[in-house]
Amino acid sequence: MKPFEQIIYSNTPAIGKVVDFDPTKDKLLPLDFTSNNKELTDEILDDTDLFSNFINQKLKDSGACYGIGGYDEHRTIYSRSTHFDTEEEPRRLHLGVDIWGPSGTPVYNFYDARVHSFANNYHFGDYGATIILAYEIDGLTFNALYGHLSAASLKGLEPGQFISKGAKFAEFGIQKENGGWPPHLHFQIIQNMYGLKGDYQGVCKFSEREKYLNNCPDPNVILKATFENEHSTRF
Repeated sequence: MKPFEQIIYSNTPAIGKVVDFDPTKDKLLPLDFTSNNKELTDEILDDTDLFSNFINQKLKDSGACYGIGGYDEHRTIYSRSTHFDTEEEPRRLHLGVDIWGPSGTPVYNFYDARVHSFANNYHFGDYGATIILAYEIDGLTFNALYGHLSAASLKGLEPGQFISKGAKFAEFGIQKENGGWPPHLHFQIIQNMYGLKGDYQGVCKFSEREKYLNNCPDPNVILKATFENEHSTRF
């Protein structure tokens, strides 16, 4: 087990929620955005309203409150934006976990943190409103990037500002302010920011997979850790 995983699992009772979720009654729907998903046509991907309707219908049909997934997933959906194109190789490998749900969905801080940085990364396909929080747990320091937020989530923030565990500090943004995506949260762990502020790529070239996954461990470790507490009603 890697150091990040060890620290999180050893502190499971102290890890709070990221979004409201009760595992005794709420349901998650795994969503696949690789080439294996033949339902996602170019027509759907080229129209954000159609894409949103596609996801909403999937959630409704399954009775799920959120769609979930994406870490280390080689996705075809990034072909919808030139933001992910490079001359030598397009970026397609997703480095975070996406939680798909209604705009306005509250986002909570899972552990005491300070604001590392924030920005409105508004380009089609980008994060839109983005907040990065800095954490220290048992001597391990890391950052969490929260992307595709509402523009209002950035109001009143200051670098170094303390955000307590359990505090609601953001919301899922609408497509006009979240980079042109169906409403969802991009949740990504970043160990070394390499001097970047308010942004860090959430999608890398497949040829750079090992380098980026080493710096961006699986966020599911945090999300799943909450279930290991028998009294947990968090996600």
